Amino acid sequence: MYTNKIKVEVRPEILIQAVMNMKKKERDAFLEDLLASTSPAYLKSIKESRDDYKAGRIKSHDEIFGK
Repeated sequence: MYTNKIKVEVRPEILIQAVMNMKKKERDAFLEDLLASTSPAYLKSIKESRDDYKAGRIKSHDEIFGK
């Protein structure tokens, strides 16, 4: 495994344009990965949701929002 670090500076507008140029599916995956890598709370909520699903603690859309 590499131990050296490479610092790369990218202007925000360049990064924003690159994300805007992605196809929707790629952009959605990138944004989800970015959120997951920068937000422990987001990762925790995903784990909790998966645990709830496995334990059967789920409700249908109709149960929550009605028909």
